[in-house]
Amino acid sequence: MNSRFANIKTWLFVPATKLELIPKAFASGADAVIVDLEDAVADKDKAQARIELKQYFEVQNISQSSISSQSRNESNQPLWLRINKAGSSEFAEDLKLCQQLPSLTGVILAKAEQAADIEHVNREIGLPVIALIENAVGLYNLDTMAKASGIYAFSYGFLDLCNDLGVQVNTNAADIVANQIRYQLVVASKVHRLSAPIDTVYPDFNDSAGLTQRVQLWSQMGMSGMLCIHPKQVAIVQQALQPTLEELEFAKRVVEEYERSGQAVFKIDGNMVDAPVIARCRELLGN
Repeated sequence: MNSRFANIKTWLFVPATKLELIPKAFASGADAVIVDLEDAVADKDKAQARIELKQYFEVQNISQSSISSQSRNESNQPLWLRINKAGSSEFAEDLKLCQQLPSLTGVILAKAEQAADIEHVNREIGLPVIALIENAVGLYNLDTMAKASGIYAFSYGFLDLCNDLGVQVNTNAADIVANQIRYQLVVASKVHRLSAPIDTVYPDFNDSAGLTQRVQLWSQMGMSGMLCIHPKQVAIVQQALQPTLEELEFAKRVVEEYERSGQAVFKIDGNMVDAPVIARCRELLGN
């Protein structure tokens, strides 16, 4: 598990054809930005997108070299690249590009299906890989991929998975399937000591209430963050992850009582408190 990325909660996509949006994406407060060379770029535009991305990084490197190393460390902004599926016509060219981007943070492998592909990416570019599960094969091979060298975390593309599985989106059945996928990702990640998985995008970027409910769901299930498709989603996700005043007050009382009494089990407001509850309360308070 890479502690360097432990506090990344919001992962904001930017199309590789609109690199001018990268500074705006970070200005939105996003913890990390993902430049998308896959679905966001038409096949006919991918070659030119790679050229412009290389030029963008070259300019950024020149700019960074003009400031002190301390300032560079303070302004370090995680920039990831979503590359095309292993075995696709664009895959090899994407890897060549990654080798020419020294300040790239990591790679999102689209439609991940095999551990060998993850290891190949990591071996070629020496960067952490987030495996994006988007079909039944990838989901079936989840445990094998979790053992791959170089893998950092899992995420998933739910609409692609629904299409592949024949699941009708925006139904109760789809919600059941989504939670089953989240559960599988959480368990596999925990067993193989990966970072907790990253939840899929919420397509309606104008539905702040729905997004808030989604964030509360995946965070309660033990996931670590969320893929975002619009800058306005970033602040909503971050706010939804904040504990309520009631939760903080309860946590404070639990920790104070534990430190006062030294008891392993006790009651607060009629609720039994034991080691897992105490640990959770300490985590909420940053203790």
